Amino acid sequence: MKVGSIVQRQQLGRKVQGIAAALLPFEADGRIAVEAFQNHLRATHRAGLMNAVNMDTGYVNYLSDSEKQDVLRWTKEALEKNVPFVAGAYIEGRTGDIVKLYRTQMDAIVARGGIPILFQTSRLHGKSSTEKATTYAAMCRGYPHVLAFELGQMFGPNGEIFDEETFRRLMDISEIKGMKHSSLDRLIELERLAVRDAHRPDFRIYTGNDLGINMIEYGSDYLLGLATFAPEKFAERDRLWQADDPAYYALSDALQYLGNVAFREPVPAYKHSAAVFLHLASRIPSDLTHPKNPRRPAWEAEILRDCARRLGY
Repeated sequence: MKVGSIVQRQQLGRKVQGIAAALLPFEADGRIAVEAFQNHLRATHRAGLMNAVNMDTGYVNYLSDSEKQDVLRWTKEALEKNVPFVAGAYIEGRTGDIVKLYRTQMDAIVARGGIPILFQTSRLHGKSSTEKATTYAAMCRGYPHVLAFELGQMFGPNGEIFDEETFRRLMDISEIKGMKHSSLDRLIELERLAVRDAHRPDFRIYTGNDLGINMIEYGSDYLLGLATFAPEKFAERDRLWQADDPAYYALSDALQYLGNVAFREPVPAYKHSAAVFLHLASRIPSDLTHPKNPRRPAWEAEILRDCARRLGY
């Protein structure tokens, strides 16, 4: 894809749908900070973004089934009636029928008013595009709104970046209304957008590229862990883009600087960066992360203070 064709894709003034993957915070004694979690969900909603829970940012790969149910309940309690949210359906490590495993989790999400997003499973790695699409069709049959997921393996070993044929077949499943794309590769995402525009224009591509958040300029919406750091700043950025306001660029650059710091190697440690940042902002009670998650060095707070300063905090 040539530079000229990329520039031609820019969509000035487009209204963006933003979704923030919520961090699950912890108290200083290691318990889940339920009140802070619910307050953060409310603040994200007030800012104008949709919440996504039981995502990678919420340690879905470390949570038990009962803990995931708790997160769904806390989310439903925190948000006003009929406020939509997204929630992850994650089956990695489970045995049994794949379709049944997913639908059990999807049923629980829908029962709480959520929109399921289907984390990939390594059990489908190596299957043909037809086999994958058939499985997804069976998983999604009858649900009003489902999102799919492409996850690069830098985030988790269960992830997979689909080939184009699989992507097209998944777009043909009417229940799937969009897909989160987390390859961290702009060119692959631009190709996804081009195929989407030609094949199913109403299908949403949610960028998961925390190292390229300006993908919204080219037709992507977003579902980002980075957005949980500063949801009101992301919402402001989106409004500036829609208004064709040149102030968009400075704010976007400041947010991208934060993304470059937070999503450096090892990438999963970004969740500790989020905890440090939100604790500095007095929005959560500690900078603890899940005990199984990688941690950042002791000087993380120093560099994140600079990120906060650039954002005007």
